[in-house]
Amino acid sequence: MATKDDSFFQMVFAVAREVPPGRVTSYGAIAKYLGTSGSARMVGWAMNQAHGQSPAVPAHRIVNRNGLLTGKHHFAYPEQMQELLEKEGIEVKEDQVVLFQELYWDPTKELEL
Repeated sequence: MATKDDSFFQMVFAVAREVPPGRVTSYGAIAKYLGTSGSARMVGWAMNQAHGQSPAVPAHRIVNRNGLLTGKHHFAYPEQMQELLEKEGIEVKEDQVVLFQELYWDPTKELEL
């Protein structure tokens, strides 16, 4: 049986799939786009469940509001999130996206509701 959380998670996955390669967004930006601006933590929980979804969810492109790789421990190994970002040309230093503001993708500006 599907729950309210399942539906929310599916909406989070749909937004995350729209983040283009080489760009990043934040948990809070996705929550705001979905009309639940106080639920950044729930977006994080959704990203923890994103692995193995079909179609794939690029969870590595979702970082915290400061560009920190706070979700890295939910990947197969802690360095995987950074490696995936670097394959897309995103520089990461000390678990933080370099040039975060320039690479930031805002779903409220990029997607139509």
